Amino acid sequence: MGIISVVKASNLLWLGRYSERVYTTLQVFGQYYDDMIDRNMNGYEEYCEKLSIPSIYTGVEDFFDRYLFDEKDPNSIVSNLTRAVDNAIMLRNEISSTTLSYLELALNKLKRIRNSKTALFEIQKVTDYMLAYWGCLDDYVLDDECRNLIKAGRYIERLDLYLRLDFPYDSIEREFDKLMGRLGRVHISYDRRSSSRLHSIIMSGDPERASRGQALECVNKFFEGF
Repeated sequence: MGIISVVKASNLLWLGRYSERVYTTLQVFGQYYDDMIDRNMNGYEEYCEKLSIPSIYTGVEDFFDRYLFDEKDPNSIVSNLTRAVDNAIMLRNEISSTTLSYLELALNKLKRIRNSKTALFEIQKVTDYMLAYWGCLDDYVLDDECRNLIKAGRYIERLDLYLRLDFPYDSIEREFDKLMGRLGRVHISYDRRSSSRLHSIIMSGDPERASRGQALECVNKFFEGF
């Protein structure tokens, strides 16, 4: 494919980031929602604080509806999935129409189930489409640079979310290793001081919230130019 422009590299990275944001938040949403229903009715406020998004919701059910389905909420899952689809459309030639179709299927399904009484159950189908999309990326994206940039975006987003949502440190370490493996195969610049600092924090195995905050700062500086 040759040299990738800065604009296209940014689109590839953000395709990976938005796609992973949707997948991971869908994975953890059910756990948080169950806890809100069973124990902590204001748990959505803590969830929003962890993700650094404004808590604009009036209660658990409002959070369930708007965070999942409200296209006017820029932080909703449907809004992030829409951004993923928009990036994928611009990259159709690089990722193939088949790969794009699974993102579109996921978005269409998410929009259709908003008023369904079994929406929480039907979300699993959205997750299935996202998994099929990731599988297609491996099969249909023939250019190594494109595939690695998407995967780099995926893993930087995972690091961000895993740190925010208190995933175990061994999971964070694993995703960091995956990220650095991808970055070793692409021709874009990133903040190496931040990567070195992040590596030191993760290797310390310190589970304290303060260390996670420092690690998150490093993650946010990785691709400041994108």
